[in-house]
Amino acid sequence: MFNSRSGATAEAPRFYSVEQVAQLFGVSSMTLYRAIAGREFPAIRIRGRLIVPAKAVDEMVDTAIERNSTVDAAEFAVEGAA
Repeated sequence: MFNSRSGATAEAPRFYSVEQVAQLFGVSSMTLYRAIAGREFPAIRIRGRLIVPAKAVDEMVDTAIERNSTVDAAEFAVEGAA
């Protein structure tokens, strides 16, 4: 990703906030927080803050495209996470 202001190349994010992912997927933040709490969506907890690995989001999208079908985010949630 190229930043036209500084002329530098920006790296793709490794993590997203819950709010960013909710916006990407067109759902409310509360919906995503509930999915994370229910172990239906992958996230990492650092003290009280939750972050979502960009890799998990990318894998969900890639899998949906590859299957040409819907995917369940719970398939990507790791047992014991969040």
